Amino acid sequence: MSPRPKIGLDLTTILDAAGEIADQYGMQEVTLANLAKKLGIRPPSLYNHFEGLPGLRKKLAIYGIEKIYEEMADAAIGVSGTEAVLAISKAYVNFSRKHPGIYEATLFAPDPGDKEVQQAGAKIVDLSVRVLQVHHLEGDLALHAVRGLRSILHGFSSLEQRGGFKLSLDLDESLMIIIKAFLAGIGGEQSFTGPIPNGGLNRS
Repeated sequence: MSPRPKIGLDLTTILDAAGEIADQYGMQEVTLANLAKKLGIRPPSLYNHFEGLPGLRKKLAIYGIEKIYEEMADAAIGVSGTEAVLAISKAYVNFSRKHPGIYEATLFAPDPGDKEVQQAGAKIVDLSVRVLQVHHLEGDLALHAVRGLRSILHGFSSLEQRGGFKLSLDLDESLMIIIKAFLAGIGGEQSFTGPIPNGGLNRS
């Protein structure tokens, strides 16, 4: 962790440095001491920007969420319908590949219910709702669909990062097949909104 010059030290510079530590060494190494060393400052100077390690983790979580949103929003430009859903899905997973530590940081917010954290995440939800409009979902149904999409993307990203995919199959192709299957499922309104058949999930 080679020190950086002190010139232009602001919150964005600090979070950029924290993100680099997270990506290279993992979130466990994002400490005030390591961050101060990388920036070439004394640890107490960081308290001008946030309150201790919990404050740093909150800021880094928001930073990561906003970065994911930017990648997804850029990917959605110029496409619509199913192509837009596929584009934002690939952007999400690609972000986790390029920035595994920052992606991990998005899950490290000390209080996920914090207003600032929620506001950052709401932009991703709103974007996802918009691109899913091809299936004409409204209200709670649209939010259920967003939850489903997020579960797929987070699960896929987490499994990939932990080496969970051992077969010699193209991962991007797998992701696209999974997302298309999800969209086909929610595209059938009756199967998506109807009651669970007798026997529920226990039926084999």
